[in-house]
Amino acid sequence: MTRRLRVLEMIDKPFLGGGQMHLLALAGSLDKNLFDVTVASMAGGPLETEARKGGLPFLPVPLRKRLSGESIREIARLLRQNDIDILHTHGGVAGLFGRRAAAKAGTPVVVHTLHGIHYLHYRNPVLKYLLVQDERRLARRTDAVIFVSEADYDRGERWRLVPKSRMRLIRNGVAPDPGADPESLRRRDELRAALKLAPPVVGAISRLHRQKGVVHLLGAAPDILRRWPEAKIVVVGGGPLERDVRRLAAREGLDRHILILGERPDARDLLSLFDVFVLPSLWEGLPLVLIEAASLGKPIVASAIDGVREVLRDGETGLLVPPAKPAELAAAVVRLLEDRDLAAKLGAAARREIPPRFTLGRMVGDTQNLYLELASTKIPS
Repeated sequence: MTRRLRVLEMIDKPFLGGGQMHLLALAGSLDKNLFDVTVASMAGGPLETEARKGGLPFLPVPLRKRLSGESIREIARLLRQNDIDILHTHGGVAGLFGRRAAAKAGTPVVVHTLHGIHYLHYRNPVLKYLLVQDERRLARRTDAVIFVSEADYDRGERWRLVPKSRMRLIRNGVAPDPGADPESLRRRDELRAALKLAPPVVGAISRLHRQKGVVHLLGAAPDILRRWPEAKIVVVGGGPLERDVRRLAAREGLDRHILILGERPDARDLLSLFDVFVLPSLWEGLPLVLIEAASLGKPIVASAIDGVREVLRDGETGLLVPPAKPAELAAAVVRLLEDRDLAAKLGAAARREIPPRFTLGRMVGDTQNLYLELASTKIPS
């Protein structure tokens, strides 16, 4: 190509969850000599702020839960108006609208990333069936579908979601930890003082959604606090269950010990204050926050589920427990709080072994190579 390819990276919600952080890292790291990148989502959230802060143009798009012909036509108009060469949708809702709009707009290259195949975990069998059928239809008009974990790739193949020739495995990656500089240390000290966080701190950074299992961390809290009454349990993140989580903490009389901080732009600084990091999810794609916790050398307790098992080895780089088992979750947390030698050993091993396997450079390189491969066959030079 003699010109830069115009890429639109699209996701639905403008908050800063794992998919959004993946998108920002990817969009900000693509080779600027090859790609002209714009970020798109619904308007009015911190994603737009972070995109613009990183020098990325932002395009508000009308994405809703329910399929809307008007929204599809508007997105198609934006794709044509901005002369987009490559549309890359992230997650179910963006894929639902964006891929239909791209077909209407005649966008040359369409890529979709499944950040976990969430609908396979839906409890409504009719809705699950309809979404599987829809993915199969949409995959036929998608040039490549990216799976972020080997488990999801295998699951996608087993459910015949995507033609084999269009399936790609590109694991998530994070930027290397820059290390503690005076400014970051100052921010952490200020956070610790402002939140009155004295060790030990047990923390989770998570979207407050059924998938993430935060209610099971609250269920584990009484057992943790029985052994460590001075502990603080910190939950960072917002989402549809935030009100329920706050009510549960208050009802159980835990609100003096549990801090539910909502969505925070300083989540990484907060992560640095945790003595034990907990990921109690019921299912995952490949969780970025787990890699970030490992990069900081945090002792980790996580659910023994697909995606997580691709990152952690039980007893070597973290402790794995069955999902939705608060008593076992509490026992693992207490074990790390009581055995600081084990905690330090697991944290050091995680920091040494995990980040080199899940680098941002590898993820970005694989993705831009895919873009160039597809563009070479679909876009005239």
